[in-house]
Amino acid sequence: MSKYMTGELAKLCGVTVRTVQYYDTRGILVPSELSEGGRRLYSEEDAKRMKVICFLRELNLPINSIKDLLSEEHPEEVISLLLDEQEKTLAREIQERQKQLEKLLMLRQSIKRVEQFSVESIGDIAHSMENRKNLKKLRLLMVVCGAIINTIEIGTIVLWVRTGIWVPFAAGMGIVFLISILVSYFYYNNTAYICPKCHEVFRPAFRQTFFAKHTPNTRKLTCRACGYCGFCVETYKRDEE
Repeated sequence: MSKYMTGELAKLCGVTVRTVQYYDTRGILVPSELSEGGRRLYSEEDAKRMKVICFLRELNLPINSIKDLLSEEHPEEVISLLLDEQEKTLAREIQERQKQLEKLLMLRQSIKRVEQFSVESIGDIAHSMENRKNLKKLRLLMVVCGAIINTIEIGTIVLWVRTGIWVPFAAGMGIVFLISILVSYFYYNNTAYICPKCHEVFRPAFRQTFFAKHTPNTRKLTCRACGYCGFCVETYKRDEE
């Protein structure tokens, strides 16, 4: 069976010699034997114990708590629970890092679309990213409503052509008109726009929004703050805006 001197054990476990000596003085890692010259000698079991101590220290457990834990009759049960908790913690950290990475990639893509990049542009992009999920849900709702409207239109037209009865079509068009107005106002009341010149978040009049030229993410509007007229970035309207 291998025997390790203090320096060898320290190197094996990635700690300093003083750390090994300190654990000895605190009584949590006593060498299994001493050499004829009085040097500490540690066994394989001591090395395993040292690795457990190092792990528990990485979990920020105090020395006294580690000593009490290792003196238990079945410390492996408690350590197993600690491992489970550490696994959950690491999984949460990985999720958080993944979210940070996704935000970073989104930021890089958004920066590429900005013609004149500035510090203010980052604020605009951050605002849009912060509200992107809500805006995506809002647009999904619009798609669903659009599908319902199309179904009503096509269904009543087919019925009219096959049966010659036009009343369902007329009634359907009334329903379509009502849904379109309600959905348009709902969308308008939940969106705002970021001016690329003064970087203010503003809400234009409904008429201007409804008839403005637009892309999937922008509309050509007149900023209420600075008077700029051009494509402004669409974002989700928060309660305070």
